[in-house]
Formats: sequence, structure tokens, C-alpha cells
Amino acid sequence: MAILGKDLRIEIRTREIVTTAGFFAALVSVMASVAFYSGPQATARIAPGAIWLAVAFSSILALGRTWQREREEGAMTGLLVSPIPRAAIFLGKALGVLAFLFAIEAIVVPLVALMFHVDLPDVAGPLGLVLALGSIGVATTGTLFGAMTVRTRARDLVLATVLFPLLSPTLVSGVAATREILGAAAINRAVEWGDFRDYVLLLLVFDFVAIAGGVSLFGALVED
Repeated sequence: MAILGKDLRIEIRTREIVTTAGFFAALVSVMASVAFYSGPQATARIAPGAIWLAVAFSSILALGRTWQREREEGAMTGLLVSPIPRAAIFLGKALGVLAFLFAIEAIVVPLVALMFHVDLPDVAGPLGLVLALGSIGVATTGTLFGAMTVRTRARDLVLATVLFPLLSPTLVSGVAATREILGAAAINRAVEWGDFRDYVLLLLVFDFVAIAGGVSLFGALVED
């Protein structure tokens, strides 16, 4: 919690991650919406991609900057010599990234809903669940591999190259679940649990693997 508080206090003072990644995510979502919108039938086909593409690309910016802060002036060394478990460092950083992703999604989702004429109150619960589970997977996996690449020169390029293939189960499941949710809303049908249950289970499995892997492997990665 101390590490999470530190990251949040720095962000509140500087606003650099949410501002930069938020503007980028908003631009991606608006461009995708304008380029591919072809009427009400496009909602279920295009809107999920507009949301998750914006989240995926902006997460790289957020992860790169949050670890760059630890790289400056030996801050990472200070964390490693502090008398706290390595797992606590991982979880604190992951929770910070998750908070940044939630802030970015709070910008992106209303924009996409506006562009595609989605009635957000009708899908807020299911869509919020899918976004939360997907964001946990992105944040935990990204935090683990962000720590691995923090000392490399082209860390953003290396992080994106390594991270996107590993995030494919989360991103594909998130897009598919969002498609089912928005597809039901597009035809004025109530969203049912069975519409996206299998994708939620996949997200839960991936989140469990990502959290367990991060807690167990983070210490070895940062020590090397």
C-alpha cells in the first residue's frame, strides 16, 4: 500500500501518465470510431475493438512511464534494499498501473459509447466486470515484464514486443465478451450472464496465472 500510495501521489502532482495516455487513448478510440462507423449495426462489431485497442496501446505508455520513474536517480535500488517482500513491490506497482488503466477507461468508454450511440446504463454492470478483469490481467502481466525491461535501452519497444503476445488471451477474451454485451444492447435485448460467461472464466484464469506468476517470479527478475 505504501508503494501504491507513492505512485498515486506522484501522479496526482504531475498528472503525466493519465494525461498522456488518456489523450492517446481518446485519440485512438475517436479515430477508430470515425473511420469504421457504418450505422447502428457497427456497434457490436467495431466498438469493442475501439475500446480495447485504446486500452492496450495506452497501457504501454503507462507501464513505460511508471517504471521509468523507478529507474531515475536509483529509485529502483532503493526499493530493492528496503525491508519489504519482493511480492509487495510487485503488487504495489501492479495496483498503481491498474488505477491508471481505470482512469484511462473512464475516458475511453464514454467516448466510444457516444460515438456508437451505446446506452451505457444498460450495459454498465457487465461491461464494467469485463473491463475490470481484463485490466487486472494487463496490469499484472505488464508490471512483471516492465520490471524485466526497465534496465534496457529500448525498453518501450522491448516491452511492447514481449507483452502483446502474452496479453493476447486477455485482449481476445475482452473483445469477444464486449462484443456479446454490446451486441445484445444493439438489438434492445437484456444482457444475460450466459452471453459472456465463458469469456469471463477465461479472463479469471488468465488473471490468476498472471498474479501467481508475478508474485513468484518478480523477485528473481529484479535480482538478475
